[in-house]
Amino acid sequence: MPYNPNKHHRRSIRLKGYDYSQAGLYFVTICVKDRLCLFGYIENDKMILNDAGRMVENEWLKIPQRFPNIHLHAYVVMPNHFHAIMEIVGATLVVVRNDETAQTDKGQPQGIAPIKPKTVGDMVGAFQSIATVEYIRGVKQLNWAPFNGKLWQRNYWEHIIRDEQSYHRISKYIINNPKNWNDDKFYDH
Repeated sequence: MPYNPNKHHRRSIRLKGYDYSQAGLYFVTICVKDRLCLFGYIENDKMILNDAGRMVENEWLKIPQRFPNIHLHAYVVMPNHFHAIMEIVGATLVVVRNDETAQTDKGQPQGIAPIKPKTVGDMVGAFQSIATVEYIRGVKQLNWAPFNGKLWQRNYWEHIIRDEQSYHRISKYIINNPKNWNDDKFYDH
């Protein structure tokens, strides 16, 4: 089907004009496509991770190795979604030198290319991609439950945390999420 802008438009849910690579705290929610409960179950108000859930948790904990300017805060893997607070610290522009000897006709070094700082979307996308590859491996080798087409929903939800009160409220929400599973909007009754 050819692209039709009247039908095939995606509206961004991101804050217009906001630089999502800048230092700050971000609350993200990522959902499994079709809200399939693939990562474990809730028992006695606690999240019991299955092997797939432990894999998702492990891949999240590796994010600072891939993105050194990220600090992880509260997070929870739920049966069919994931909540986390991530912090981008000291975001700066990085410059890479391709060829130190080349010079322009004005005597300026050539081959210096700025590297665009990684955004929240870049980091969430990397996490989703790596977790998907590992999940597919689990389906093939460990008989994990299959999924339909894509592991994750097409988009993710984010919220810029602007003050300490909001940070504490969201942290509490994340920590208490398993206790509130029956009332969770992601719980498929």
